[in-house]
Amino acid sequence: MRILILGGTGFLGPQLVEQAMAKGWNITLFNRGKTAPTLFADEKYKAITQLKGDRDPKKGDGLKSLQALVETMKARGERFDAVIDNSSYFPRVTTASTELLCPVTTMYQLVSTISVWMDNSIAPDESTPVATLEDPTVEEITGLTYGPLKALCERAAEAACPDKTCVVRPGLIVGPGDDSCRFTYWPVRIAKGGKVLAPRAPKPDDVRVQCLDVRDLAAFMLKLVEDGHHGTYIANGPEGPMTMEEMLAGIKASVSTPVEFVWIDEAWLMEQQVQPWMGLPLWIPQDSSTAGAGRANISKALAHGLKCRPLAETARDTISDFEATKADRPADFAWGAGRAPGITEARETELLKLWADRAK
Repeated sequence: MRILILGGTGFLGPQLVEQAMAKGWNITLFNRGKTAPTLFADEKYKAITQLKGDRDPKKGDGLKSLQALVETMKARGERFDAVIDNSSYFPRVTTASTELLCPVTTMYQLVSTISVWMDNSIAPDESTPVATLEDPTVEEITGLTYGPLKALCERAAEAACPDKTCVVRPGLIVGPGDDSCRFTYWPVRIAKGGKVLAPRAPKPDDVRVQCLDVRDLAAFMLKLVEDGHHGTYIANGPEGPMTMEEMLAGIKASVSTPVEFVWIDEAWLMEQQVQPWMGLPLWIPQDSSTAGAGRANISKALAHGLKCRPLAETARDTISDFEATKADRPADFAWGAGRAPGITEARETELLKLWADRAK
């Protein structure tokens, strides 16, 4: 099969490239050449066509190299089996790429996000109404605009390339290469062993956590291409419900270090100014406004080939990757400091002592 990947050098892209190569597919990449510019410079990647340019037609050479390729393909009567769009953030830019490429592709697959809903009070499926923006022309990504802008990108692609679009809405993507380090916090911390602070809701069984290994997401996307499926799919994992306790237990199963979880009431953690999600990654306090968190319906994706590897495997490989890439992180990298999520070792020790004293 012949595919074009817009982007391809970040977190998800390299997994798509490696897995498509393993299938013997013909691959073209189009990107700015700024992120990991030597990633595909080895001899093993010589068959990949690599085009430089910018998704935004207003910047640099814009889509010129892609336009030239499209004209050549039209003249030869050629087409892509799929365009995989990893880097759509603004509908104006999405429209430019989709209008250009639609005539020479069978499928336009766009990577969106589960954040298109912006409402954790309900458990979404593919039919749940998406969030909107008062000003759809805004081009500033914030916590409030990211999801709605992705929803607008979906709409832009579908308008420019009707009946050919395939929208994939991933949840939290994790695994080797994840520089957000949100899920990574837990495997790395648990691997150190000892007493590990963990958040506990009033009804632990009601808490749900979802995340998806990047390699499983890439495999699912390529299967959709291979099978010719269009439409919209929520891509998340695991295949069945998972609580915070089950997630941490699954991670613990990947390490040999002795670990003792200290389960602390989430209300008390909030009193101590511990921030949800980034303060303790993947933790979302339970109330009516978060009743749907971690419960996205993935039955459609599972029916179309999504498969999730064991969590312990993802955790083990995440730890290995974190250790192997230490030299790539800033010298002042530390959990709970700067951009890194989680809490510092000193803060965890302090909280554990305060909780123990409180119990006494």
